[in-house]
Formats: sequence, structure tokens, C-alpha cells
Amino acid sequence: MSRLFRNVEGGVLFPQGSVVCIGAFDGLHRGHRALVQHAVERARALGVPAVALAFEPLPREFFARDTPPPRLMLARDKVAALRGLGVDSVGLLRFDAKMAAITAEDFVRDMLVRRLGAREVWIGPKFHFGNRRGGDLALLQAMGAELGFAAGEIAPVHLNGERISSTRIRELLVAGEFGHAADLLGRPYAIGGRVVRGRQLGRTLGFPTANLRFPRTPALSGIYATWVHGVFERPWPSVSSFGTRPTVQGVEPLLEAHLFDFHGDLYGRHIEVEFVAKLRDEEKFNDLPALTEQMHHDARQARHILNEQRLRATA
Repeated sequence: MSRLFRNVEGGVLFPQGSVVCIGAFDGLHRGHRALVQHAVERARALGVPAVALAFEPLPREFFARDTPPPRLMLARDKVAALRGLGVDSVGLLRFDAKMAAITAEDFVRDMLVRRLGAREVWIGPKFHFGNRRGGDLALLQAMGAELGFAAGEIAPVHLNGERISSTRIRELLVAGEFGHAADLLGRPYAIGGRVVRGRQLGRTLGFPTANLRFPRTPALSGIYATWVHGVFERPWPSVSSFGTRPTVQGVEPLLEAHLFDFHGDLYGRHIEVEFVAKLRDEEKFNDLPALTEQMHHDARQARHILNEQRLRATA
């Protein structure tokens, strides 16, 4: 059974040993998956659990709390995706002031060796960890020789000559280049979660929505043509708004998907919203009638884009 743990402190988790991979894993793109799959393969060869270590919040979010960098993926989806890649245990370590102060050497001794019994540790290119980013491959290899584990780094992953990175994917999403982003991710970009109750304003305007909370700074903001997965066996066409809803003085980022010609209750259901094309930026309207008129225009445009995509797929 897959195990999730959050702390460096605590008892020994894997007395038989483990193979560990460490990273931010935001988006779990092709490069991340190459690292995780290599660690899983090594764990199977050694007959020990595969462990993925990540941090929540991301260290960059902790150190830039006033202007946090955008996130591609929430923690819950990251854990589920890592498990889907065959990881036996996920360490989603709490990144706070105490964690930030831990030296790389102490992290190796207390987390990797004592708690996880690491027999091998794998990281991505140029990965650093520990206080003041003092840990790297050289440190892991030096301490591994002393403490009895091996350490390695996977090569950068490229696609058509382009290095794959979360930063590059964020840039592509902001630019509305969803096809290119999907190539680097290895799948279309989507955000999943359980549908929550909103203010039900959309229903009063004739556009009921399925709402997903995103309690981090999202990589996207605006109005999009989207497919919703998890309602029926096939994706459902929709138009979605992702942002803070300035017309109604919203604050928290909210993903609102209006499913075309759908009648039903989705509250509590787990769905995924796949982004296909950006229609426009989020904007503040003078009144609700102006907003409603624009929503009708957005819906027509999204229907056209999705119909065209469906026709191309079946041609």
C-alpha cells in the first residue's frame, strides 16, 4: 500500500532500504517522469520500495511569499500522479523555516539515510537542496561513499532539440501554446479536483459552472475553450474562466467550467479540465449584463474551436 509522509522527523520507514528520487516535480513533465521511472526501475531491480521526495509548498514559494511563482500542479494531483508512475511511497515534506534551515548534510543523514535507508539516490540535472542550496550531486556522492549509498543524476531530457523544464512549460501556457506545452508534458495540460459550491452567480446568468479551487498562484489566467473529463466516458465540451473574477470582487483563484448543454449536479465529483485554447484575458466589466453578453460570445467561440478540434481528430 502506498504511503504518504510529511516530516523529516520520525521513525525508520524502510528498514529494508529504498531507492529515492528528489525533485519539485511541478507538472510531472517528461523530464520528471524519466527521473521517477528510472528510480522505480532501480527499486524493482534491488527489491526495495521506490520513494519520491518533494516539498510543499515549493521552496521558491516559501522564499517569495509576496510574489509566489506560478504552479502547474497542486499537491494532491502530484501525489496521485507519482503513485501512478509506480512510486511506492511519497514524501511531501513540509517546507517551512525549520526545513529551510536544515543543512544538506543533515538532510542526507537524517532523511535519506536514517529514515529512508536509501541505497540509491537519484536527482535531476543541477538539482540543489538543503540550507543555502548547499547540496548537490557531488555532496550526495561523497556522503554516499561514507554512509553506504550510491547517487546519480539523470541526463536532461530534450524534445526536438528543446530542453524540457517546468519554466518553459509555464511560458508556453501563458502564451496560449497548449499543443507545444502538451508535447513537453507528455499529455494535454489539465487541472483536476472536486467540484465545490460557489456563489451560483453563473446559474443566475444562464451559465452554471463546475467550480474547482486552486489555492496557489496558477500558471494561467483568462477565458479558455476546454474539455471536461470525468463527467461521462467521453470529454465534455466547455468554456472555462480561470482567475479571481474581478467583476464580482473575487480574491481566491477559481476555475469555473461551464459545460455546454449539460444538465445535472456535479458537486463533490472529481473532474479534470483540459485547456485547449485561450479566448481572452480576464477583465472587469461595468455591470452583469455586459459580462453576460461577453460570456455568450466566449461560449460561441469555444464551441467553434472544440468542434473544429473534434473534426480534425476524426478526419
